[in-house]
Amino acid sequence: MLPVYALEFPPIGEILNWPDIAFEGTPYGFNKIAIITLVSAGLTLLLFFLGAKKQMVPRGLQNLMEISVEFIRKEVIMPTIGPDGMRYTPLMLALFFFIFFSNIFGIIPAVQMPATARMAIPAMLTLIVYVLFIAVGFKHQGVGGYLKSTLFPPGVPKPIYILVTPIEFVSVFLVRPFSLAVRLFANLLAGHILLVTFAVLTAALWAKAWYAIFLPFPFIMLTMMTGFELLVAFLQAYIFSILAGVYIGGSLHPEH
Repeated sequence: MLPVYALEFPPIGEILNWPDIAFEGTPYGFNKIAIITLVSAGLTLLLFFLGAKKQMVPRGLQNLMEISVEFIRKEVIMPTIGPDGMRYTPLMLALFFFIFFSNIFGIIPAVQMPATARMAIPAMLTLIVYVLFIAVGFKHQGVGGYLKSTLFPPGVPKPIYILVTPIEFVSVFLVRPFSLAVRLFANLLAGHILLVTFAVLTAALWAKAWYAIFLPFPFIMLTMMTGFELLVAFLQAYIFSILAGVYIGGSLHPEH
């Protein structure tokens, strides 16, 4: 613990490292992050299962799923891929809900840790999107056609390709996946650290001492940050889905 003016803050490692619950000390160590990831995947599958039940009058989870499907189609797929992107609706729904559930655990009492605040989860999701948009490009344009449309944008004078082609290569194949993963990871990690900071301050000021008069300030900030993190959980799931749609749409429609 790091003492600061009689307050004690946990080291950053204590906030992010979780002890293994099972298979401790092995490459298969099972900890809190693994449980949150499995629960998030389970909740996503449960929504798909319950939403697939057909009822004459939609209600409950089926109603939620129908609203979600419409949201993903109108706000994610249509603006980024177009009408022929409807085949990717299940993938976009799964991405959105899995990321949202993984994020939202950061504000659930007694859990208070978003699985996406560990780099492994954003990296794995990014790898899926990365492989998919390249595979879509190869399938619809051919290997040569995809590389040509990506690395040699039409309308550019040929001598300029000496500069443009390396920039396009780095932008599409290196920066794109890196920024996709880091954006999700960094936003959730920063939110988690802020929540921990204000929670520790609130707990530390809950004492019979003169500095207890400052208690309302960190508590108000903790409450406000919790509401803000709810918004961040939704927005980051939405942004990740939108960018996945943009990349897939770019592979399907290189002219855009």
